[in-house]
Amino acid sequence: MKKDIEIAHSTQLLPIDEVAASLGIGSDSLEHYGKHIAKLPLSLIDDRRRGKLILVTAITATKAGIGKTTVSIGLALGLNAIGRKACVALREPSLGPCFGMKGGAAGGGYAQVLPMERINLHFTGDFHAITAAHNMISALLDNYIYQHRAEGFGLKEVLWRRVLDVNDRSLRSIVTGIGPATNGGTQQAGFDITPASELMAILCLASSKDDLRRRIEQILLGYTYDGKPFTVRHLGVAGAIMTLLLDAVKPNLVQTTENTPALVHGGPFANIAHGCNSLFATRMALSHADYTITEAGFGADLGAEKFYNILCRKSGLCPDLTVIVATAQGLKMHGGVPVDRIKEPNEEGLRAGLANLDKHVRNLQGFGQSVVVVFNHFAGDTHAEMDLLREHCETVLGVPFVINDAYARGGEGAVKMAEVVAEAIDKHPSGPLQLTYADDDPLCTKIEKVAKRIYGAGSVTFAAPAMRRIKLAEDHGMAHFPVCIAKTQYSFSADQKAYGAAEGFDFLIRDVVINAGSEMIVAIAGDIMRMPGLPKDPQANHIDVVNGEITGLS
Repeated sequence: MKKDIEIAHSTQLLPIDEVAASLGIGSDSLEHYGKHIAKLPLSLIDDRRRGKLILVTAITATKAGIGKTTVSIGLALGLNAIGRKACVALREPSLGPCFGMKGGAAGGGYAQVLPMERINLHFTGDFHAITAAHNMISALLDNYIYQHRAEGFGLKEVLWRRVLDVNDRSLRSIVTGIGPATNGGTQQAGFDITPASELMAILCLASSKDDLRRRIEQILLGYTYDGKPFTVRHLGVAGAIMTLLLDAVKPNLVQTTENTPALVHGGPFANIAHGCNSLFATRMALSHADYTITEAGFGADLGAEKFYNILCRKSGLCPDLTVIVATAQGLKMHGGVPVDRIKEPNEEGLRAGLANLDKHVRNLQGFGQSVVVVFNHFAGDTHAEMDLLREHCETVLGVPFVINDAYARGGEGAVKMAEVVAEAIDKHPSGPLQLTYADDDPLCTKIEKVAKRIYGAGSVTFAAPAMRRIKLAEDHGMAHFPVCIAKTQYSFSADQKAYGAAEGFDFLIRDVVINAGSEMIVAIAGDIMRMPGLPKDPQANHIDVVNGEITGLS
């Protein structure tokens, strides 16, 4: 089979005006970024018209990959193939993973969003705008402190870190202001990756431009020496930051390998942020398509939980169905099969890994969701393994099971998946969302409920720095915020090597980040880093330009 990039290059793309027309959007509404990309104005969102919403999530991630994005795109292809008007809404890829581990995040095979090189790289500049706006706040804050220090102004603690969309472990902890006094005050600082920026979360949770400004003004930058919060509103620069984000708030319209419309916008990670594409993009798709497919990052314990407890809680959205993606390789890894043996047939190992799928399905049903299990087909999968999984889903779990073959066959390979999903929505749609915690639960209780009910923790321990931040948040009127737990994506627990369905473990919250603008409390569990590092052999070693074409992005 051809490589992803070869398939992308061989696909005949439609002019973006024709793609927009399939959604009922006229050319005069588009802001063109070349022939095949356009931004859509927020005025095209019409919440009075709302199609069906499908969330795609997955079993616990493995380094072998699960293929959520490929399934999401494939489902849109399949729904359109059976005559259902569908649009997929996805996050934008980050340069960090593209040049680090993944090499690309635009789907795969014959289920991609295109043009994949532009989407994977600079795209329409949204990530750069968020990075610049975030670091502009940093520069303006440092300047404010420098210019007002003669008046006795200072911050006892600066909470706002800088960001960069590059995996760079050397920037996790740094010292700024070294040298003469004109360089500013010397202080400990550091960088997070751009997908962890609070501005990224704000962009993806905002409901309007006015709401975006309100949230920017609320960003907590630090505390004064008398214990008072210091925010962007006190800095007086919300308007300046808005100017840097005016284009970035508009969803990006592209197309799939079969010219199906796709909205790609925003990109918070689910292991360190809330993991959902922008609310703007999802509402835009719901306004113009009968079916909107969106995904939430990593496994259902991270992305789906945050989609329900954070995004749906605040937006009023509720999925009509949740699809959970599983692979034979992933289940075998969770069943204790060594990673270098997971491509080999092993029914015993697959059966042992079913506990991971079962736990995720129970969790999703606990949210009131109707669930369909999609098996993402890889070339080496055996019929015996697929039959085993089908029987388990249908007889033990009592949920529909279907095989997705969109990677190899495009929309044709996703027709059965689309039929099963459409039938499930028609006959057994999800009920009202049952959230994990109440708005008025104490913050510690919210964290404990997620850790115990979703992850399976036996106990939750809060380190002293975490308790101090939680008290500050509650003292300053933020106890009603939802919680966003940052932890490893490779396990239900905070131990990335605890595969399967870990139970009864102690869950350590070592620190807390107060995101007053995105209106959520980020609890840092275990040793998770908000600035990833590069692997020994980063994908950047294999990315190149050959005869004018980019290679290595797949």
